[in-house]
Formats: sequence, C-alpha cells, structure tokens
Amino acid sequence: MKSGLVTIVGRPNVGKSTLLNALIGEKISIISDRPQTTRKNILGVLTKDDMQVMFLDTPGIHKPKDNLGEYMVKNAISALEDDVDLVLFMVDATEITDEDVYIDRYVLPKYNTKKILVINKCDLVHGDPVENIKDKIDINNYNEVVPVSALYRTNLDKLEELIRKYLPEGPQYYPEDTRTTEPIEDRIREIIREKVILLTYQEIPYSVAVALEEFYEKENVFYIRAIIFVEKDSQKGIVIGKDGRKLKEIGTLAREELEALLGKKVYLDLWVKVKEKWRKKSRWVEELVYS
Repeated sequence: MKSGLVTIVGRPNVGKSTLLNALIGEKISIISDRPQTTRKNILGVLTKDDMQVMFLDTPGIHKPKDNLGEYMVKNAISALEDDVDLVLFMVDATEITDEDVYIDRYVLPKYNTKKILVINKCDLVHGDPVENIKDKIDINNYNEVVPVSALYRTNLDKLEELIRKYLPEGPQYYPEDTRTTEPIEDRIREIIREKVILLTYQEIPYSVAVALEEFYEKENVFYIRAIIFVEKDSQKGIVIGKDGRKLKEIGTLAREELEALLGKKVYLDLWVKVKEKWRKKSRWVEELVYS
C-alpha cells in the first residue's frame, strides 16, 4: 500500500480548496470566489484500496498586510516544512501573477520534495494550458505537469495516478471512513463564516471571524450559538441587515448545511459583535482563527 502527506500550495484564489474537496469527494474546506478564504491548514484524507493520501489544503501565499495575513502565510509555509511526501503547486490557467512567479522561483526551490505543477481552470482557456504559462513558470522545476479543472473534475483521475506514482510505500494511518481530522466545532465555525462571505461584500469577508459559544445535543437536536465578529459598527449593520434580514439569511443557509453535516435538526442562534482591528492583533488572531 502507498500512503503519504501531500501539500497543496499556491497563491490565493487558484482553487486549492475546490481541488481538495473534489479529490476527497466531500466538502472539507469552505470555498468562495474571494481570495484568502482559507485561513489555516486543513487536512483531508482520501482512502483507496491501494493508497491513502493525507492532503493538506493551505492558505494562499501572498504579501501579508496584517497579523492575520502573516499567520496565514506562516501556516502555508509550515506545510512545506513538515514530513511532506509530495507538493502540488497550483496555478490558475487564466492568469499567472507575480505571486505565482515568486512561489515558483523563491519558495518551492528551497524544498527537495517531489513536486507536481497543477494548472487549474483549464476549462476557461483556449489552446495548450502548459504552453500558455511556460514563459512565466519554469515547468522544468516539476516532476510532472497536469492541467485540470477542479470544479468540473476534469483530469483528476490523471492527477490521482501521478500522486500514486510518487507516494512511498506506507501504512494506512486513518480508518477508511475518515475524511478529515478537523474538529467538528471548527467545521461549524467555517460553515457559518462561508455563508457570511457568500452574502456580504466589500471588506466584510476579510474582516469576519466566528466564535462558537455553545454546541450541544438535547432531545435529538443540536443547539449552536455562535458570534460573528467584525471590525466596525458599519460592518455589523451590513451583516445584520435591515430588520435582521441578512443575518436571518446567513443563518438559514448555515443551518441547512449544518443539518446535512450533523445528520440531525439544528437550532442555530447567531449574534454579531464588533472587535476593532482584530486582524492586526496577534492575541485575537490566535484566539479567533488558530485556537
């Protein structure tokens, strides 16, 4: 049997979380079209008859503007420094940015781990995706190059074959039914945050954190009370909405997904509070995101 740790890295918003979910066959990481949705490393487990892969989804590597951004980049880099067996460097076929070039030239060469260049969103470009990026990304730095569409699962079978090729022989580390090691409380918080991101705009998605105040089961119902933290009073008003409509919409979408996740009825109680400039303060970043 083959087994090992595979880290997925890249700049923000190239589809790393979408790829993880597609490979696992279950939603493990929240997703949105906003950059920097993933804030910490998340482990997903894929088990086949002859292989078990521990995928590590990471925050996008970018130039940080605050303490939260610094923590996110450190988290992503740390995923390259662990006992990693294979690195998937993901880029967006529609645009190669300076961040992509920086990762290709200055981050990944520091590590001797085998690497696969994954060109995502190949369904959105004409011509050969590999040829389209060769002038900016040195494909010779990679053991393999594979174009995919994580959203439509295009060529993921080929990617899976390549992952199997480069994984070492090893034991099965997790039971067959394990899909993630993320605590259920963290998954609840992330689902709520995802709905806030989905239904708000401007700077709010970047300013939101969710804290779980209560989570317990009684008479076959899960009771959840959570606080949505923002940085300004104006943001609080937007999240709540006129007559509380926006917050109710957020709660409805979150509750539906939580009931599917938990397999039981959920009573969800959401509150919104202001914690000024929390992203710039290490104490609050650690407590609200990394605790």
